[in-house]
Amino acid sequence: MNKTIIININGIVFHIEEDAYEILKNYMTDVKRHFSNSADSLEITTDIENRVAEMFNELLATENKQVIVEQDVHAVIEQMGRVEDFENLEDETASANTQYTYDTGTRRLFRDPDDHLVSGVCAGIANYFDIQPLWIRLAFALSFFFAGSGLLLYIILWIVIPQASTRADRMAMKGQKLNLQGFKDNLEEELSSVRNHLNNLHQEARPAIYKMRDFIGDLLLHLHLFFMGAGKIIIKIIGFAVLLACFGLAIFLVVLLIMVMGFHVTPHGEPMWNIIGNEHNDAIYIAAFITAFLPVVTIILAIISALFNTRPIGRSVITTLVVVWVFSIVVLVYSAIHIARNFRSSGTISQTIDLKATPDNVYYLKLNDIMHLSHEDSLRLNADGHFKNVTIKNDDENDDESNSISINIVKADVNHPVLIETTIAHGYDETDALINARNVNYVFLQQDSVIKFDEKLTRNANTPWRYEHMDITLQIPLNAKVVIDQELNNRINMDGINVGDCNNTNKRDNATSATFIMMDNGLQCKIDTVVTVKTKSQIDSARRVENAKTIARLQAQVDSARIVDSLQKKK
Repeated sequence: MNKTIIININGIVFHIEEDAYEILKNYMTDVKRHFSNSADSLEITTDIENRVAEMFNELLATENKQVIVEQDVHAVIEQMGRVEDFENLEDETASANTQYTYDTGTRRLFRDPDDHLVSGVCAGIANYFDIQPLWIRLAFALSFFFAGSGLLLYIILWIVIPQASTRADRMAMKGQKLNLQGFKDNLEEELSSVRNHLNNLHQEARPAIYKMRDFIGDLLLHLHLFFMGAGKIIIKIIGFAVLLACFGLAIFLVVLLIMVMGFHVTPHGEPMWNIIGNEHNDAIYIAAFITAFLPVVTIILAIISALFNTRPIGRSVITTLVVVWVFSIVVLVYSAIHIARNFRSSGTISQTIDLKATPDNVYYLKLNDIMHLSHEDSLRLNADGHFKNVTIKNDDENDDESNSISINIVKADVNHPVLIETTIAHGYDETDALINARNVNYVFLQQDSVIKFDEKLTRNANTPWRYEHMDITLQIPLNAKVVIDQELNNRINMDGINVGDCNNTNKRDNATSATFIMMDNGLQCKIDTVVTVKTKSQIDSARRVENAKTIARLQAQVDSARIVDSLQKKK
């Protein structure tokens, strides 16, 4: 019969024989003495006690007993290793000046709290398979593009895999044996990591401005090395591409100047060219050309000098080019101010024209597609010789004078249509604005019930553009019908009238015109309504069909009831 005592190893209670307890006590005393000089001695001894407690639990569960005996303590000590053996091994390793490699144990899967970006899942898996965490992280990053499956898997592993919270867990995660040598190696790894961190602490603690300075210096050094190598080829390729683009731009500017000054051809649809007019236009064109052309030529010469190592441009040449360029900019600015002064005042003139009434009180509004030639245009085109008895159509939708007309249709106080033309223009002063408005021409035609409108204004020859526009008010008698062409509605602003909406209301999607009626509250879309009235014979026929259906339904119900009664009588 042996005496047993109760001990507590880190919160776990064990029943142990007295002799076994003495052996275990001496062993733990030697362990604490050996690690007493370590900075983490308490943590290491606590982890060793936890490991001893786990091994005792495994022995008791395996042998199905409740008391720890002397043989159990010896077995645990053999697995953990004796202190004297461990110290002798360290002395031999130090004297031989070699590093002894210990066998690793079985790895366990934990989340690594020391090497993590989010939760340590990737680092834990990398430790389990003994690979770099970078590859696991890249695999998860790529899997995010497959319907987010990587994110879902990461969250599941985060929940399932435990975190390595103790030293023993971290050792098991890396495959280190849970014995004295393993704990010693783990401690030395941590101490080495701390020493490296302390050695780099002065670098990490430096002000951010010094770190930024060093970073910029390294970046410039690497860029210099790159440009001295393969970067030269890339720069030359880019230089050739820019050189070709600049040559193309220079040729375009020269051709444009020749077209504008030599052939008087201006970019179509740009009011800017009509604003200039004939007033100092040559000087403005040349100044604009020099302002755009000189920088392009300078870039071309600089690129050629850099690519082919030719002599750079002389200082006197550069000075001359800069003076010419600045002078051209001054000319442009002066011209812009001078032209802008011609828009500071506005003038308005109005003209009232009585139109002919139609017997049926119906008017057709259409777009005039016949081109009206001025005297100068007739002479230039030789209209009498080349276009005699020929109608010239006006189908220019992108002309710069388009959209300068607006038509407003209102109710007339008389029994015939009235057309009021209001022309507005700008000028240097009010008198100049009125003259510019007077120089504007507009053509409309009335042919019986058809009234045709031009889509643009025309100006007298050699007259600059001064933001001229015309507001036309067409007064229509009450209850008159107005048929508006779709093309007219598309090309001219008609103040809220929409032919397409009217046709959609009447279910006439393919119609090219719509009919409106002048009411007391203005022009309204004419709604076509169709009412279908059935005749007396059609009504009687429909009633007879409905009555026949009702009789047939009742007869079917009666027949069904008779069949049921006969079946019940037979039973």
